[in-house]
Amino acid sequence: MQVLVAGGTGVIGRQLVPLLRSAGHDVVVLSRPGRSATAADRLGAKVVEADALDRAAVAKALRSAAPQAVVNMLTAIPAEINPRRLAKDFELTNRLRTEGTRNLFEAARDIGVQRVVSQGLAYAYDPSGTGAADEEAPLWKNPPKQFVPVLGALRDLERQTLLAEGAVLRLGHLYGPGTIYAPDGSFVQQVRAGKVPLVGGGTATFSFTHTRDAAAAVVAALKSDYNGVLNVVDDEPAPMNVWLPELADILGARGPKGAPAALARMAVGGWGVAFMTQLRGADNARAKLQLDWTPRYTTWRTGFTAELRNTASPAAA
Repeated sequence: MQVLVAGGTGVIGRQLVPLLRSAGHDVVVLSRPGRSATAADRLGAKVVEADALDRAAVAKALRSAAPQAVVNMLTAIPAEINPRRLAKDFELTNRLRTEGTRNLFEAARDIGVQRVVSQGLAYAYDPSGTGAADEEAPLWKNPPKQFVPVLGALRDLERQTLLAEGAVLRLGHLYGPGTIYAPDGSFVQQVRAGKVPLVGGGTATFSFTHTRDAAAAVVAALKSDYNGVLNVVDDEPAPMNVWLPELADILGARGPKGAPAALARMAVGGWGVAFMTQLRGADNARAKLQLDWTPRYTTWRTGFTAELRNTASPAAA
């Protein structure tokens, strides 16, 4: 199958392109003009250049590539995010999820693309529920102000994908090469420096996804005829007060200190506090069933250990 991957040089794309090629697909990466084309070429994929926000350029690129399937991984998320200015930091990603997706899917429809798959988020569920959320659980009804435009863009992305009779893979907190949880990632560096406290008891529940497991789910979704949303996460949702101390231990860092939510709000704002105290984990049973997919790293415990062991700093040790 000829597969076009939009966002093919991102942290998932770098895992996805080789997997697609090993599965026998011909891969074309839709790349922004410039350096990203070189990165795509290094992955062994063909490259077509276009700014995803340029409707005419996207249409021309898809006509040139003539894919049978389109994978939408379009994001522009900064390497380090300031929770107090999340809406600003995500402005471009929000446009890619709305305008970019529209341009991509309109062009795909015009050339008769058979299958579309999009990247969504599995940690936007309303925190009022109990236990791990399945795909029928409502998304956040009254989110913190900084998350409002992000959630709006995600809703629009899902709406457009479902109208195209495609699949949305709601991914958990991504870890693996190139992410904030990589050995050189911004979050890991902060944990090593003892700068990540347990705010308000660390009661937010996280569901994690390794980038390779996300890529494997995309490959499975291309083979499936399932249309709808799926939680692509590991088997063990965990509160922050469980996984953060274990991450610090793997890194050889000091355990996190506690911080009152009211005090933390002044530093990280309402979204930062909600992120650490209110998030709800996700259930992956439907993705396993519909995609015949199982994560290589069934728990963040083994995944973090595999990615981060032997990376403790000498000072921490």
